[in-house]
Amino acid sequence: MNNMIKQAFIEKKVPRPTFWTIVTFILFALAIFFLIYPLGGLVTRSFTSSDTGAFTLSNYIDFFRLPYYFNTLKNSFAVSITTTIFALILGVPMGYVVARFNIPGKKILNAMVVISLLSPPFIGAYSWIILLGRNGFITNIVRQVGIEMPTIYGFNGLILVFTLKLFPFIYMYVQGALNSFDSSLEEAAENLGVHGFKKLITVTFPLIMPTITSGAVIVFMTSLADLGTPMLIGEGYKVLPVLVYEEYMSEIGGNATVASTLSVVIIICSLLVLLLQKVIISKKSYHMSGLRPPEVKKLNPVPYAILTVLCYLVALMALAPQITTITTSFIKTHGPLFVPGFSLNSYRSVWFKLSANIIRTFIYSTIAMAFMIIIGMFSSYIIVRRRSRLSSVLDFILMSPYVIPGAVLGIVLIMAFNKPPLILTGTAVIMIVSYTIRKIPYIIRSSTGILYQLDLSSEEASINLGVSPLKTFFKITAVLMLPGVLSGAILSWIATINELSSTLILYSGRTGTISVAIYTEIMKDGYGTAAALASILTFATIISLIIFNKFTKGKGSVV
Repeated sequence: MNNMIKQAFIEKKVPRPTFWTIVTFILFALAIFFLIYPLGGLVTRSFTSSDTGAFTLSNYIDFFRLPYYFNTLKNSFAVSITTTIFALILGVPMGYVVARFNIPGKKILNAMVVISLLSPPFIGAYSWIILLGRNGFITNIVRQVGIEMPTIYGFNGLILVFTLKLFPFIYMYVQGALNSFDSSLEEAAENLGVHGFKKLITVTFPLIMPTITSGAVIVFMTSLADLGTPMLIGEGYKVLPVLVYEEYMSEIGGNATVASTLSVVIIICSLLVLLLQKVIISKKSYHMSGLRPPEVKKLNPVPYAILTVLCYLVALMALAPQITTITTSFIKTHGPLFVPGFSLNSYRSVWFKLSANIIRTFIYSTIAMAFMIIIGMFSSYIIVRRRSRLSSVLDFILMSPYVIPGAVLGIVLIMAFNKPPLILTGTAVIMIVSYTIRKIPYIIRSSTGILYQLDLSSEEASINLGVSPLKTFFKITAVLMLPGVLSGAILSWIATINELSSTLILYSGRTGTISVAIYTEIMKDGYGTAAALASILTFATIISLIIFNKFTKGKGSVV
């Protein structure tokens, strides 16, 4: 009898864990094992002497003391800040003009911008080399008339490629914000005598400042973290991701502890930028109802023609890398040279030599997308429906890869899993883990966004009718979440098939992908095959975008 009483007491005091408690535990275990533990190892390595293995601050002291290292930080900030400024100069006015005026073919214009956005910057770098390189198409044309074009290599080339690649973030954000703007605020300003440009800078743009700064942060961090573009056209202008890659991968003079230190510096810089944005936004209130969206204004013929031409010209310049890539993929080649005429030889060569890379890319990305959907749906439900301090911590941990550059994540995973108890280095598993970690923020944000919009009443009614919370989630909540989840998943898949930075660190001869093959072909002057591979990525991106629009019924946003 006493034993029965004790057992009943224990059962009453220690309730059996619920399904969501178990899921939360599993998600934390995965996050700790695949993210916190590797990042902790990176930070620890950055404070370790490469000679003695003892604790030291010398790595950070050397970074700030030696010009070779510290100048790369200044170079990185110079590129990112300049890119952000030019992206704002292009994106804000263009977003405003398209949102507020009767520019023709807005869907076509937006499609051009979005397609230019959803491809890796290194493809843009490669295309601009073909156009403006030392032996580029445009370079040779203007050279024949006695004009010598500025070089595409170095700082100026990086700014050109990054600006045309990344300004669509600003454009899409600004356009979306202005389409949901409450026009009564501008009307009130006009009634007080505020018109024209003064109204823009004192009312309109300040109210969408959170949106503008969000786009600017994305531009800044993307240009700060990119590895492929500066490796292709940076030449002597070295930035932090390139130095991290060289320090870790170099067979001569490479230093893993220095690479760890540089990686920590990049992460800290990214976090500081995010913190700065939050501080700026938190100082003011930006609430508006959005009940009265502004009317599209009809322009007079002259400004109508000028603004239309300018908008399409900018969009065409942003799309130029894709047009160049697809066109050159059909041009005949003789070794590294393009020759007159068109053929499918580059595609035949790609399929004969690199079909395994193509197949691997889509297999790895699809598997990673499946993991992202499962983890993202469970995580978002816990974050939104089961709010607590633990769920906030989980949200922060799972979103942290947003500020970790791909090359850094690759180094982190190799350092963590190149030794027992779990050796993943050189396998497809570590690639899939990297893709899942790096792109899961897309899924989480799209899933949490749709969960916030879903009414709890459907779930509560199901549970009140005797259906378990687990069955309710899969039969009702998951089904209602599916459109938003799949939209995020498709965007994650697009980003994954185009991923280069982490792949360059993690791949082996048996796990190379399309992006790695493009990079190596360019390094070998195989521009024809590189163009064919890049075109395959572009076509896959366009098809994915069509699927995305189908799931969102034209109401989704790629950014």
